[in-house]
Amino acid sequence: MEKAFKVDLDNPQVQYILRALEGLQYGTVQITVHDAQITQIERTEKHRFPLESTKSPAVKLAAKN
Repeated sequence: MEKAFKVDLDNPQVQYILRALEGLQYGTVQITVHDAQITQIERTEKHRFPLESTKSPAVKLAAKN
């Protein structure tokens, strides 16, 4: 039988995880655990930009030259 897991919202590590999630639209929050203890928290954020017309500005400049 599995143990029940209780989250302490006042724990500084939990607070750090919640802050890492704030405002994240695309990306990951990775939590590393060793010996049942959180040892590392990483946030990787991706910024996505809408595609422009069929040719990018760099291609348009190259085509003019």
